[in-house]
Amino acid sequence: MSEQTRLQIGKTALAQVDGSAADGVMNSLETIAPAVGKYILEFAFGDIYTRPVLDLKQREMITITALLIQGDAAPQLNVHINGALNVGLTKEEIIETFIQCIPYIGFPRVLNALNVAKQVFSKR
Repeated sequence: MSEQTRLQIGKTALAQVDGSAADGVMNSLETIAPAVGKYILEFAFGDIYTRPVLDLKQREMITITALLIQGDAAPQLNVHINGALNVGLTKEEIIETFIQCIPYIGFPRVLNALNVAKQVFSKR
């Protein structure tokens, strides 16, 4: 598979999650690290998000959980909470996903994620 094909596949997959994010990712990194934007599109979205077995709702649920666990990824969590809503997760499912993490990761990181969700929900 050609690199251009992987890039196009990644852009298409990301467009299903968040239509404007693909161009935003590439543009935000263009002057500092354009290769990183390309890696995100080709690898994360072109190679991983397009794998069979899990659907986009499941992938976004896993993604927002992984970002919550990191604890310092609010901008990315913002993007993926929007993406989760775009692919069909409900606000209630997102909140319940975060609540499920409390026993395993703790209240501070869950509270941080809830604050990001509150911001996203208020803008939609």
